[in-house]
Amino acid sequence: MNGMNEQPRVSATAFLIADPARAAMLMALADGRALPAGELAYAAGVTAQTASSHLAKLLDGGLLAVEKEGRHRYYRLADAQVAALLESLATVGARAPVRRKPLGREAQQLRFARCCYDHLAGKVGVAITGCLTHAGLITAEADKRFAVTPAGIEWFGELGLDVAALKPGRHGIARQCLDWTEREHHLAGPLGVAFLELLCERGWMRRAPASRAVQVTPRGWLDLRKRLGLTPESLAPGATAGTSVNASND
Repeated sequence: MNGMNEQPRVSATAFLIADPARAAMLMALADGRALPAGELAYAAGVTAQTASSHLAKLLDGGLLAVEKEGRHRYYRLADAQVAALLESLATVGARAPVRRKPLGREAQQLRFARCCYDHLAGKVGVAITGCLTHAGLITAEADKRFAVTPAGIEWFGELGLDVAALKPGRHGIARQCLDWTEREHHLAGPLGVAFLELLCERGWMRRAPASRAVQVTPRGWLDLRKRLGLTPESLAPGATAGTSVNASND
């Protein structure tokens, strides 16, 4: 067999993502949800027929998976690796264009806090990761990993998250994911997934029903301030988030 056939299909994958309509569909699925073709057509600004053609190509290219529920078909990203690829690609290019339109309300919400497939991203996700790092609860390591320190294991345990019970992924239990809006890393991997689930269960955060946006609740801000020194003011441009840690139970 020709060795070239065994090479990664970089050009084919790049071709699929390069189309603006297909890219819009993929980004609409970047929070891990499964959506019907109609919603993806609307997100991409194309007709149902055109959307069907694009979705078929993305399925054939291994970027999407489809679930059948009765007569309906729901599309989702093939796996977290595809989401990580999209997030990484979004960081490539000029950091700041000469002229930039003001961000709309939805864009501002997504930049502030959003789901990156199955974990927390945006300004809040990066800030929380920074607080965890500065407090010595996690440490950045080689190969895009985060290690959880003994203090971190205890801190997460106080919140109800058993770090030892997490099943490691390719990059261990905690991965560094480059945030495309903040250009810094946020917490991903099994720990990032479990942490976002816990934040929602405790009522600190709330996922928007029809968007990738994540809302921090009033209770969430109180507890984030108490446990990490993180406040809305500390996320203002030029401000530095606090690093105090309080592991006391509610």
